[in-house]
Amino acid sequence: MSCGPLLATALPETASARTQSALDARGTDAQAILELTWVLIIGAGVIMLLVVALIGYALLAAPERRRWLGRASAIVAGGIVFPVITLSALLVYGLMVSGQLIAAHKDALRIEVIGEQWWWRVRYFDEQGVAAFETANELRIPVGRPVELALRSRDVIHSFWVPQLAGKMDMIPGRVNRLRIQANDAGIYRGQCAEYCGGPHALMAFHVVAEPAENYVIWERRQREPAPVPTDPWLRSGHDLFMHSGCIACHAIRGTQALASNGPDLTHVGSRLWLAAGNFPNHPGTLAGWIADSQRLKPGNHMPAFPVFMGVELRALTAYLESLR
Repeated sequence: MSCGPLLATALPETASARTQSALDARGTDAQAILELTWVLIIGAGVIMLLVVALIGYALLAAPERRRWLGRASAIVAGGIVFPVITLSALLVYGLMVSGQLIAAHKDALRIEVIGEQWWWRVRYFDEQGVAAFETANELRIPVGRPVELALRSRDVIHSFWVPQLAGKMDMIPGRVNRLRIQANDAGIYRGQCAEYCGGPHALMAFHVVAEPAENYVIWERRQREPAPVPTDPWLRSGHDLFMHSGCIACHAIRGTQALASNGPDLTHVGSRLWLAAGNFPNHPGTLAGWIADSQRLKPGNHMPAFPVFMGVELRALTAYLESLR
């Protein structure tokens, strides 16, 4: 069963990823962060206007009318009491929001995301906490359910950020940081690495696909299955090219002899919406272009170009990978 119809049913209003903006909050935590942001901005604006008004009053008012500004009581009230009360109130409010953001949820879905130069490895776990399957550069989550992300890095410091769903969190080698996200609306949300990590850092993006819970269950069940053995001769020729042309040195396809883990797991690569860490839509044209010369599409990435394939071979290999849904 293809995931394409499910996606179209789940996301009727979304032809592409939503605008990447923290001001367009679509998740519980993102909304809390946005509210805190507006409180700070509006509060700072009001205080600035008050200070400017007092400065203008002190400069323009008649001396006998502005004399009270120099009294000890005015200085204590404006320079000590007001800042202490205001900053204390903001501190308490900020701590309340922070507590909301880090509060644990026992029914949270747990996913591991590993940042690598310059893509994202995504692991899903079963009910016993054992890794069930692995994807790359896309997170599929159910709408309305909190998701706890275990964030790791395999090489340098990265930073995971989906502005519309949550704040950003650094991914530090040797540590596990945890971030909770929750999508309140079905849709596709773009994220990116927010910490410079060398090379094509600017092209290290990803997408979060939020869909109704029933569609997510169907997708998850399908992802747990190994890749089907092709029976079509054309797809079989593409399969054989993949197994004997060096691809298995870096990639895994569950159910085949390809077991490497240097690059993304390609077991169901045909069901993914993007290629090259969220930079190109996934269709036969971009897939063939990525295989033939990934360096032209994303200079500096770790996948070498494969100009050795003849046209018919490239089309067969592309057709096989595109069939892995």
